[in-house]
Amino acid sequence: MPSPEPIPGVRGLIIPIGGAEDKVSDRRILRNFADACGGEQARLVVIPTASELDSTGGRYVDVFRHLHVKQVDVLDITERSQAEDLHAVAILERSTGIFFTGGNQLRLSTILGGTAVAQSVRRCNARGAHVAGTSAGAAFVSEHMIAYGREGATPIAGQVTLCPGLGLTNRVIVDQHFRQRDRLGRLMTALAYNPFAIGLGLDEDTAAFIAADNQITVVGAGGITVVDVSDLAYSSMARVSEGEPVQLIGVRLHILTDGATYRLDSREATPGERA
Repeated sequence: MPSPEPIPGVRGLIIPIGGAEDKVSDRRILRNFADACGGEQARLVVIPTASELDSTGGRYVDVFRHLHVKQVDVLDITERSQAEDLHAVAILERSTGIFFTGGNQLRLSTILGGTAVAQSVRRCNARGAHVAGTSAGAAFVSEHMIAYGREGATPIAGQVTLCPGLGLTNRVIVDQHFRQRDRLGRLMTALAYNPFAIGLGLDEDTAAFIAADNQITVVGAGGITVVDVSDLAYSSMARVSEGEPVQLIGVRLHILTDGATYRLDSREATPGERA
């Protein structure tokens, strides 16, 4: 479950990004994140744990510095022992924004899960710090995380493997690079395992800005596929064998683009201004 808010309504934004966000032209998603965190006065922490490239953290430092953010720290955590470091926790506790890079989401769950750093990120978000993650980082922010799975448009039993994520929200399951990698089937398979949650399929260069009042605002060049199984009338998941297609009846689906909103509590979608 998400960390309790010390003051109701102060929880920071949760911002899963579908990957391949613009880093060189208008940088709109990253700019919006930095502005929400305080602009020039923001105190950002980049966590590149998902990536095995040494340059990943520094690349985002350069991007945020181009956006005039003066203080950007990198927590280059590659071992669980480093995620228990009190100095790292102290840096997080002073932050106004935390950013998880892309890579492999299993590195995030296995290296950070349950550590002092993970607990600190949860507390910071509950107190008002904004937390964003791109690609693997986007998958990690929710309680139920897609670890890996096969591509395709049809849900297939055994198509996806879930594991615990960071748990900033338990209302959504996130999948990234959504249209580009044909991941509708695996997101719907994940939801068939857990019909409580709402599926968010994030295209590249597209983000869901999830506010404390449970409203999502879409920002970016692509779309977000919202899969709502709250009125699911029938699922064959418990009856089929692994590798067989799954029947799902009563699924609601929305395609939302820049400026559109979606309420996680009432499950209502509103088109963006350009529409």
